[in-house]
Amino acid sequence: MAQRSSALPLAAVSVPATPASTPPTPDGQPEAVRPAPAQPAPVETLALRWSVPEPRLVAGQVERRLVHGSADLAGPAQVEAARLGGTLAPLRGALDGVYAQLETRTPRDVRFTRVGAQWMGEARTGWTVDRAASDRAVLRALRAGGSAALTIRLTPPPRSVRWAAAQGLGHVGTGTSSFVGSPEFRVHNIRVGAGKLHGRWIERGASFDFNALVGRVNAAGGFRPGYVVTGTTLSMEDGGGLCQVSTTVFRAAMTAGLPIQERHEHSYQVGYYGEPGLDAAVYAPGKTLRWRNDFGGPLLVQTEWNMEGGRLDVHLFARTDGRRVTIGAPEVSGTIRPPDPTFIADPAMKPGETRRVDMPAPGARVKVVRQITRADGTVRRDVTRSAYRAWGGVFAVAPGDERAQ
Repeated sequence: MAQRSSALPLAAVSVPATPASTPPTPDGQPEAVRPAPAQPAPVETLALRWSVPEPRLVAGQVERRLVHGSADLAGPAQVEAARLGGTLAPLRGALDGVYAQLETRTPRDVRFTRVGAQWMGEARTGWTVDRAASDRAVLRALRAGGSAALTIRLTPPPRSVRWAAAQGLGHVGTGTSSFVGSPEFRVHNIRVGAGKLHGRWIERGASFDFNALVGRVNAAGGFRPGYVVTGTTLSMEDGGGLCQVSTTVFRAAMTAGLPIQERHEHSYQVGYYGEPGLDAAVYAPGKTLRWRNDFGGPLLVQTEWNMEGGRLDVHLFARTDGRRVTIGAPEVSGTIRPPDPTFIADPAMKPGETRRVDMPAPGARVKVVRQITRADGTVRRDVTRSAYRAWGGVFAVAPGDERAQ
């Protein structure tokens, strides 16, 4: 940048020379020495600051909010050289580094977080530093002292907080399940599967297809091998535990009153899912979970997991329309006692070791009734039916154990 003439006096600070001797005053006493003009203290750091508007949505209302940030340019020699020389050349590399770091912030659509009993919506704008204006602010701060206020240009996301407010976007349903006691591979696959659904938008009238959104369930997709039910046996395949995610999504769709287009129960009752009748098995390509967004606008899917509590939540947000949803308790009939357990060979087991892999469960038929009452008073009832086979559970034993199938 060319040196501005107004900066030259900063570099030309003169200090009067100290006289060799001090002439006496009429009374014979030496004249008091006047102190030399004070020089500006060396600048050790230069503070950069910025304030950017980032509104949030609370109880359907947009609240204005500013996001503040700051950074210090350290390096006494470089900062002082820039001050005395009236040029940013000594600071160019450090300044460009701060600018580049700020510009890594990219736009992100609105997301919701719980604050007490309320849901708060926040989006994120993308940032571009106005380098010319920010450089001028830095030069002014070098001359006059103080901090430099950077100028940030904003790029809004497609679905901003104000867009969400105009849409009437709000919480419409949550599904919950527990994965307490899950082995490490299962927890990993739950997190990977849930992460692939987080932030997905389902347009008005469109269908949510679990398998299509999760993609291929293999190592390339981030999944690890784990136990899955195939027919009447338990085998090791990539993605074991993924049904925890589909089950939780199904529960969210049920509580939101969404039309269920495809759902499959598990072959037997899975202990992780608690009460029967509200699980959803997926197994590509034959079994998936599908439901339709019948709200008046786009629908947002968010996932949340608590590792310490072993809890998975799926939250849905859409244009609220006043519907009320009631889900009855599971109605169980035709209960059958579980048979004896089965045993499978696991190379990781030592001779004589036994480890329970899957819990036994009784067979049963289960019916769950859901009632959806619209704002105009119309009522719709639907029934989810499940038929579970009696299951004796599974133990892992060492290869060669005579109990292994």
